[in-house]
Amino acid sequence: MPRTPSPAAALIGKRIAEERKRRGITQDELAVLSGIDSSNIRSYESGRSMLSILTLVRIADALKAEPGHFLEALTPADFGARPVEGRLKAG
Repeated sequence: MPRTPSPAAALIGKRIAEERKRRGITQDELAVLSGIDSSNIRSYESGRSMLSILTLVRIADALKAEPGHFLEALTPADFGARPVEGRLKAG
C-alpha cells in the first residue's frame, strides 16, 4: 500500500526541489553535497517521506538556503496535528 504524503511533507519536498532546480543542481549532486543518499532526496522531494530537522538543515546548507525557507507558513494541521483544545490560564 503506497504511503500518502502529509501536506507538510509534500510542500517541504516541493520547496526543496524548486530551490535545487533554481541553483542548477541535480538530485545526485544534492545528495553528494548534503551527505544524504540520493534515494532519500527523491523521497523527500516527492513528499513520500518527512525529513528530520537535521536532514533539513543539511539540505538547506547544501543549497545555501535558510532551513526556515522550507517551513514557511506551515501550520500544525499541515503535519496532521489535531487542534489544541485548552489554553493555559495566566497565573
